[in-house]
Amino acid sequence: MTVASVNVNGVRAAVKQRNERNLGMLPWLTEADPDVVLLQEIRASEKIARTALAPALEAGWHLVMAESSVAGRSGVGVLSKTEPAAVRIGFGSDEFDGLGRYLEADFGSGTEAITVASVYVPSGAARTENPKDIEKHDEKVRFLDDFGPYLDDLLGAGGNVVVAGDWNIAPDERDIKNWKGNLKNAGFLPHEREWVAKRLAAGWTDVAREHHGDVAGPYAWWSWRGKAFDNDAGWRIDYHLTTPGLAGAVERVWVDRADAYDLRWSDHAPVTARFAR
Repeated sequence: MTVASVNVNGVRAAVKQRNERNLGMLPWLTEADPDVVLLQEIRASEKIARTALAPALEAGWHLVMAESSVAGRSGVGVLSKTEPAAVRIGFGSDEFDGLGRYLEADFGSGTEAITVASVYVPSGAARTENPKDIEKHDEKVRFLDDFGPYLDDLLGAGGNVVVAGDWNIAPDERDIKNWKGNLKNAGFLPHEREWVAKRLAAGWTDVAREHHGDVAGPYAWWSWRGKAFDNDAGWRIDYHLTTPGLAGAVERVWVDRADAYDLRWSDHAPVTARFAR
């Protein structure tokens, strides 16, 4: 079973043909052929998303979504070859469950049952004297404070679970090309990295890090600006956390990095994990 995750940075933009060589997200979906795709930052209503993804849905793919109550913001989804047995929106948060930041879907039954979840953690900000920075910083803190215990309980319940998406946190120095220059920036702040470390200490596994070992990256997000992509000056903020049983079943984890800047259909690249049945 292959589970891919990608922040599409707006589903309408992702499926748009940009030039003769860059045909958008849909050809990638056909070529990569994952079993499940966890989507983040859809930034559209379900009706609009279904229109954008119509060729895939007509080909037999199934889409479930948690759209945001704020138009044009956030939104997560699960695109799958088979229809989920059950779907759950949110994680019991009065503040965040309506904002399109978390969605679970169940597949299979018995020993092959698996829950996949798409998460889009707020980007946050360093806490400065700027009111907007304070607001963004505190929002992310509240999200992590709410979501951490939920993940702990999910782990404790047993079963096979994959939670993947745009975590907006690079776990350690190997996960940012310019980590020294980002020590005081959102995504690499001490309390954020400590939050991820606590989840890993509890028993979740970052399967990409386990698979690739002690190397830089592989990165899955690069700024559109400058030469970040060409120089591979990226961040590894997109990853899969799995429960122990699934961690032991990983066969491969990889990033579908575009061959060139003008072939990108998002500022994030898909990250895919393949699990043995």
